[in-house]
Amino acid sequence: MSYIVFDIGGTKTRVGVSDDLQTIVNSVQFDTPETCADGIKRIVKEAHQLLEGSSLQAVAGGIRGILDGDKRGIVRDPGGTLQGWEDEPITDALSKQLSAPVFLENDAALAGMGEAVFGSGTGHEIVVYHTVSTGVGGVKIENGMIDDYRQGFEPGHQILDIDHTILGEGIEPTLENLVSGAAVEKRMGVKPYEIPQDDAIWDQLALYLAHGLRNSILYWSPDIIVLGGSMIVGNPRILLDDIIRHTNEVLDDVAEVPLIVDATLGDEGGLYGAVTLLNQQM
Repeated sequence: MSYIVFDIGGTKTRVGVSDDLQTIVNSVQFDTPETCADGIKRIVKEAHQLLEGSSLQAVAGGIRGILDGDKRGIVRDPGGTLQGWEDEPITDALSKQLSAPVFLENDAALAGMGEAVFGSGTGHEIVVYHTVSTGVGGVKIENGMIDDYRQGFEPGHQILDIDHTILGEGIEPTLENLVSGAAVEKRMGVKPYEIPQDDAIWDQLALYLAHGLRNSILYWSPDIIVLGGSMIVGNPRILLDDIIRHTNEVLDDVAEVPLIVDATLGDEGGLYGAVTLLNQQM
């Protein structure tokens, strides 16, 4: 008996298979299709190849954006990269084509749960996870479970540049628009991975991110903050030591800075979160 897990991001989609709900046996990655119909078709194709004839018990995965009330699909992607997936019955389509129950969650929430249960947050009761990649997402995990929510967590859309002195009047002054890979590329005119590690912008990004983490610490009071995504664990990257230094500076003794660490599951964090979700649902 096997299980299919998936992670639909703004840039890449990953599909994996697990036989024991503890490990990912195999996985594949591809560019996220622009439309839901094309995405479903590709996920189903990859799932059948990964199963290699094994019977399918259940499916779970994450997707970028704000889920509808029944968690059948997304009503909106605030970043705009998955507009072709909005208001589409993702779980119904997958369940019909794969003949198995399908469970859906926000992609950052699943990556955070994966890190809390299988990765850097293991052993901690209250885990906050932030991903900084194409966009910025995050979640609070308590005792291995995603914290209850009404509309999901969108820490990337918190307002930081209130007076528009950094981004100017024409850009929403959010954390995501300050530190995400897409935002940096738009400001700098090059891909973030083309910017040398010794460029001053990386320390500047650490400072911007530290202000966002300050809010997470004051609102969520975590035991540990796990940071993932290509802007954090890639090369070049926003350096962890700089993030910790700036977070201590901006908190200024208002509260104790919790442990801040890199994510360890890499591209499979969301897949392991989906494995955790299946363990909770089955």
